[in-house]
Amino acid sequence: MRKTVFLILTVMLCAYSMPALSWGQKGHRIIAQIAYDHLSKKAKKQVDAVLGERGMIYWANWPDEIKSDTIYPHSYDWHFQDFDGGMSDSAIVAALTDYPKEGGNMFRALDSLVSEVERVKCKVKSNPHTLRFIVHLSGDRYCPMHMAHMDDKGGNKVKMKWFRQETNLHTVWDERLIDSRGYSYTEYAQMLEDMYGHERAQIEQATDAELLVQSYHITEAIYAYQQTWDGNTYHYIYRWHEPMEHQLYIAGIRLAMLLNSIYR
Repeated sequence: MRKTVFLILTVMLCAYSMPALSWGQKGHRIIAQIAYDHLSKKAKKQVDAVLGERGMIYWANWPDEIKSDTIYPHSYDWHFQDFDGGMSDSAIVAALTDYPKEGGNMFRALDSLVSEVERVKCKVKSNPHTLRFIVHLSGDRYCPMHMAHMDDKGGNKVKMKWFRQETNLHTVWDERLIDSRGYSYTEYAQMLEDMYGHERAQIEQATDAELLVQSYHITEAIYAYQQTWDGNTYHYIYRWHEPMEHQLYIAGIRLAMLLNSIYR
């Protein structure tokens, strides 16, 4: 009996202390599914050759899962690039190339990983771990709480109650909002395609800088809303599910663009 109680308490403590994951498992699969559906024939063939058929979907969460391992201990801060509040658009855009010295390493890591694959003459022989990171981090790039404030660790220190359960702002955006909609990742990907497919050309034509500024302003709006939110979870879902879903679709289309460019 004591052993059983000890095991239960251990699991509970571990679950409570686990760092919030980026977009959650379902979010990354949604993004990977949308991207996979928009790969060119050549890119799809080569990506499948590296990761296995539809492997970019099945392995989309691997970079989060290995945080508990020692394979890539230096990759922890690849998943985010936090900013201070109230920054100018030009300062935000500058971070794409003039990498900040603190608050994460997302942009530096992505650029380095993409360059690593492009240097390989026969790209189907590239390291599958590298491609898994590209798939994952490209999705993180469009998650508002992965470009949130440094002083609260990307919303992890902003406490919230979600249907009376203790949580935090980061987890709400990584998982709770997505899960509240009740779709499987394939259903969600199809729904987003139906809703936002008409914007595909516009999303493809946008620059990285334009989309980064757009994401930053969404993050700032989330923080502003937090100051006046009355704790009504249903209203939170009503207010934020569409911006969240739009970001998921943008992430999927931009990931497809990136892979199509690498494997052109």
